[in-house]
Parts: sequence; structure tokens; C-alpha cells
Amino acid sequence: MVIKIKQRNATWRNKDGKPRTFGKGARSCKRCGRYSGIIHQYDLNLCRQCFREQAPKIGFRKYD
Repeated sequence: MVIKIKQRNATWRNKDGKPRTFGKGARSCKRCGRYSGIIHQYDLNLCRQCFREQAPKIGFRKYD
């Protein structure tokens, strides 16, 4: 299981220039860098699109 991680600087900052510590701008997808739709549970930190692509490799299965 290898997940490529795209390095990205934190672009979301507070008015005083400090990086965000909570909210949508505090976390980004560790694969593509998106800020929306982050799955934070189990410390995945993947957006929902990347999670759907990587889920079988990680070990998640879809039940009916």
C-alpha cells in the first residue's frame, strides 16, 4: 500500500498570518491537497474522491 503524498504549503491563514488550527482550512488531503470533503476519521486525511480511488488498496470493502 503506497499512497503518493503531494507536498503543499498551508495557504489558508488567519488575518494575522498564522496557520489555521481548526476548521476546513486546517486540514488538506494528503494525496491531492484539496480542502473540501476531507475524511479525517482513522487519521486518513484523504478527500472523498481520493478515498474512493484508494479504498481497495487500504483494505476497505463495499458491502451491499
